[in-house]
Amino acid sequence: MTAAPAGMRWIEGGAFSMGSLSWYPEEAPLRRVSVDGFWIDETPVTAREFARFVDATGYVTTAQIAPDPKDYPGILPEHVVPGSLVFTKTTGPVPLTEYHHWWSFVHGADWRHPLGPDSDLDSLDLWDHPVVQVTWHDAAAYAKWAGKDLPSEAEHEFAARGGLEGAEFAWGDELAPGGQMMANYWQGLFPFANTREDGWERTSPVRSFPANGYGLFDMIGNVWEWTQDWWQDNLPTAKKKHAQACCTIPTRAGAR
Repeated sequence: MTAAPAGMRWIEGGAFSMGSLSWYPEEAPLRRVSVDGFWIDETPVTAREFARFVDATGYVTTAQIAPDPKDYPGILPEHVVPGSLVFTKTTGPVPLTEYHHWWSFVHGADWRHPLGPDSDLDSLDLWDHPVVQVTWHDAAAYAKWAGKDLPSEAEHEFAARGGLEGAEFAWGDELAPGGQMMANYWQGLFPFANTREDGWERTSPVRSFPANGYGLFDMIGNVWEWTQDWWQDNLPTAKKKHAQACCTIPTRAGAR
């Protein structure tokens, strides 16, 4: 093992039970997986760190480019403009299979303007929050620039478990041990009543909650994160964490 890269942790690797039978059906089946040792960032990439990348390269994210109608058959002409999906609470209960009630395409939403053109990182004080409104391609471009790479899903899950085998969460089997909130997640009735027991309506600054057993932050909650792997429905293989264009970036050492 070489000297620790700044802001990264070495994960020794090993075998673990990947997946879950408790939460989402796509996380099944539970299977035994092995990973080699790897370095991984202590926190998700922040908006401040992503800005360094953009300032150095002039990179333009997917959300800052109008979608190509050829890629979206039937797209309405008024939506052929730069933008991204933004979460908005509903006014009351809605069918939880109908995602359009809380996700909507907002013109001008991007990593600098997470909620739309009238929002910005300064006014929302988001510089030390995970960067959002980035696609897999944006995440991969950042990782390459940083001399790193995106982790595989197996690596990400192994790191997220923090050395615990078979535990329900990254810190154990109790969601809020002793009443302490351990991660940023929705409390209350989704998607309209967030009680904010964790203190946050949306994202939180990195390191706001305790690190897991490997010294990693936000491996559960706060934001979705991209991995290398492709989504494969109902197959017992690794898969890309699926999400809209609103996810952040975990990176590991070793560019492609």
